[in-house]
Amino acid sequence: AGRANRLAVRDSHDKLVAMIEILSPGHKECNQLLKAFVEQMHKLLNRGVNLLIIDLFPPTSIAPHGIHKAIWDQIHHEPFDPPAKQPLTLAAYSAGEPITAYVDNVAANESLPGMPLFLSADTHVLAPLEETYVTTWKRCPAEFREIVEKHAKP
Repeated sequence: AGRANRLAVRDSHDKLVAMIEILSPGHKECNQLLKAFVEQMHKLLNRGVNLLIIDLFPPTSIAPHGIHKAIWDQIHHEPFDPPAKQPLTLAAYSAGEPITAYVDNVAANESLPGMPLFLSADTHVLAPLEETYVTTWKRCPAEFREIVEKHAKP
């Protein structure tokens, strides 16, 4: 979790208005790390900070319904089970009144959909996740791509 990737979006007055969080496996490796992360996201939402959470790791025994369910349970208890064939979760949260979540599920090797990144309760931009991933992967040094590809093969 200490290697988390986070992008802060600030307005022209340097006020934090949104965050994009790309989860690492560490976020779901123990109850303490999961609880700390969920509490931090809940505090941000309560402060009016909009979130885009990108969780491209399957549910674990610590977070059997994924990160979105853990975050959402702090706001509103309702059932949420990612589809078995699409267990990876993308969740955009608008920190307005009430806090609203927009969730999309994907499977490994599926293209990532564009997701809303809320800048205010009623204003968002579309985050082009697949295009961003493809561009980043192409620019990644070959030796790193080889390591990832080697470990990704069954």
